[in-house]
Amino acid sequence: MDVASPARAAAPEPAPAKPARPLLRWGVHAGWVVLLALATELRVGRFGFHPSDQGFILAQAWRVLHGEVPHADIISARPLGSAVLHVADYALPMPLFFGSSFLSMIEIIVATIAFATLVTRRRVLDWGPGMTAMVAAASLINLNAFPLMAWHTVDGIALTACGAWALDAGLSGGRALARRGGLVLLGCAVFVKQSFALAAVIGVVWLLLHPATRAGTRRVVRVLLDLLALGAPGLVYVAWVSLGGGFTEMVEQLTGGVPAYGQRLLGLWLEDPEVLTRAPVRELGFFAAIAVVLLAVRLPGDRLGGAGRIASWVLVLAGAAAIVWTVVDGRFTGSSRWADVLWWIVAISVPVNAAVTRKVPWAGLLVLATGFMTSLSWGNDTPTLLTGTLALTALLLLSHVVPPRPRLARRWVTATAGLTAVAVCGWVVVARHDQAAYLDLGHDRLTADLGDVSPAMAGIRTNPSTHTFVRQIRDCLDRFPAAKTAILPDSPFAYPAFGLRNPFPLEWPLPLEIVGDAPERMLSTADELNREGGYLVLFETDSIRMLATGGPVPESVPVDTPVFDYLGLEKAIQARLTGRAVTCGSFVGKYAP
Repeated sequence: MDVASPARAAAPEPAPAKPARPLLRWGVHAGWVVLLALATELRVGRFGFHPSDQGFILAQAWRVLHGEVPHADIISARPLGSAVLHVADYALPMPLFFGSSFLSMIEIIVATIAFATLVTRRRVLDWGPGMTAMVAAASLINLNAFPLMAWHTVDGIALTACGAWALDAGLSGGRALARRGGLVLLGCAVFVKQSFALAAVIGVVWLLLHPATRAGTRRVVRVLLDLLALGAPGLVYVAWVSLGGGFTEMVEQLTGGVPAYGQRLLGLWLEDPEVLTRAPVRELGFFAAIAVVLLAVRLPGDRLGGAGRIASWVLVLAGAAAIVWTVVDGRFTGSSRWADVLWWIVAISVPVNAAVTRKVPWAGLLVLATGFMTSLSWGNDTPTLLTGTLALTALLLLSHVVPPRPRLARRWVTATAGLTAVAVCGWVVVARHDQAAYLDLGHDRLTADLGDVSPAMAGIRTNPSTHTFVRQIRDCLDRFPAAKTAILPDSPFAYPAFGLRNPFPLEWPLPLEIVGDAPERMLSTADELNREGGYLVLFETDSIRMLATGGPVPESVPVDTPVFDYLGLEKAIQARLTGRAVTCGSFVGKYAP
């Protein structure tokens, strides 16, 4: 028997009339995406800076840009697909860190558009101003309190969403280029982070279950070429690493990290059932109760008459209120687990929608799967970066189960409602970031522009302590010039910001990033530096987390000041290096000109 498309109803819907002047409409949509991303970066993204996270991916991209091979030259617990993607950041006609943040917001918005297109089954060109504004608002909710920066999770979400969007368009319209382009994107998602491996599985299932795959001639050849497109990113990556001599290291590094299972998401209330009575998890109980009653009202169809239709709309509005209140109760903080609640609300919405419409909402399942993949993280094990999409998906799935009603609202009414949602979400995002930027202080205390330290950081505002820390690195580089320079352990931003070549195979030796033979390779690099000379290795003398509180940064420290490290690795490197002991600002170091 035929199986329906994973994103399309079994019974094909009539295609809407193509809008006039499609180029103009595409231009309008591209324009609002760029303007929203730029406005977000100008008002939110560039305020606040922390030297650790906000340079990690850029530092890896800097190494790839200079010809280093993943896993052979760069130790990583994840595939380095994001490093490859963000080589493009260096080509943007704007300061590096500003442009990279801007590009990340573009990714968030485009991913939100892609998911909304799949869930609504409507082309972007067919959206009215109300729908467009709702998607823009969802994009801002997706950002919430997360810092705008190059990050592998953002890349994985964007590649999954855009890959599924292109694959669906290619399968539905019979366009091989779009179909295979979507499969390539889904294959790329696997190589930004292992947790997105499910994206490739989704691509295979989607492809094989779609009726278009079994239609026409030369089906076997077509499917083989499609599967080759899906596997092409992996083949290229493995070939690149293998030719660079890093295949064995790749296997050890990618399988040697601490696994993540999504247990906090899946077991939201199991450890403490009382959370079901507290915000924001209590909204899940309200929504579940509403869903049960809605099923009882909608499953009989129209046999309940006008009373059933009225009850359906009342229940849907109550469910929508529970979704909105979950966002409000979440307060855009990861600790409240509001993203987990929204994920479970979508998990309830999917079977309700399927039972009433008699069709599986495959796009809703895709959003659920992406939320689960997003939660597979060491530090942020919750689908917070998908909250706007989760909320919008739940609202759309609910709206599909109510009986049709006359179109009473004029376009200006829906546009006004949508723009109001954008304004409210924008205000909340700005207020949340102004209160305390990621690992930085409130907006009124971000008084220092890092552009006077490095042109690559022009426009980035931070607190005076962080500015002093970054300035001291520049001063140390001026005082002790060297061809090979490292700052350990928590300053990966410095390599792209100052154009440095890190001799060690790790930018950021956090405990969880120490995989495979990382300790041995770090120490053997110290031995190589001793033999070859021409190096400067700076060691931090205090936890970099202190910068987030605006704590004092000393202008000088004694040369015997103990260095800060996590596992003793930095102290071991310091002891092994035979260069001259130096001190510079708050750093101590070893220098061999």
